[in-house]
Amino acid sequence: MELETLRDLYVHELKDLYSAENQIIKALPKMAKATKNRQLASAFNQHLGQTRQQAKRLEKILKSHKESTRAPKCKGMEGLLEEGDSVIKEAEKDVRDAGLIAAAQRVEHYEMAGYGCARTYAQLLGDRAGARLLNTTLQEEGRTDKKLTTLAKSAINLRAKKQKKSSNGSNGVGNAISRIVRKLKRR
Repeated sequence: MELETLRDLYVHELKDLYSAENQIIKALPKMAKATKNRQLASAFNQHLGQTRQQAKRLEKILKSHKESTRAPKCKGMEGLLEEGDSVIKEAEKDVRDAGLIAAAQRVEHYEMAGYGCARTYAQLLGDRAGARLLNTTLQEEGRTDKKLTTLAKSAINLRAKKQKKSSNGSNGVGNAISRIVRKLKRR
């Protein structure tokens, strides 16, 4: 697709956002499963439902312009989600949760930039309905970002700060045994 007009760019942005949302729909269950914190898992699961609605809004806007949802994969989102996957694989327990929040917030900020631009294009092109739908999603993304910040500041980052590195470089069975021994000594 050649981008000769603002409308072309608008449709391109909508399709890119649609691809991004569908990648997020696949990633959120993995993120929820990887977290140790129940509130964070709940936030990821709640955002999954919201993300599905956001994808439906994009379908509605594209349909109103007689456009399909087919487009190349959003490479920006693909890269952000790959970084999140590396946190899942490499980070330990509480540090993993802090890293998942950071990864999720990068995703939210990327989406907010895309939705903000698309909303502006919609307004300039006179697509009032599209602008309203895009603004709804933009507001949801902002609230999700704030919720993640609250979770990070209230508990998750503090727990990550307290996580100690074990002598073998991981917080596995050795740390669990040490905690049990300390509890038994207190009795």
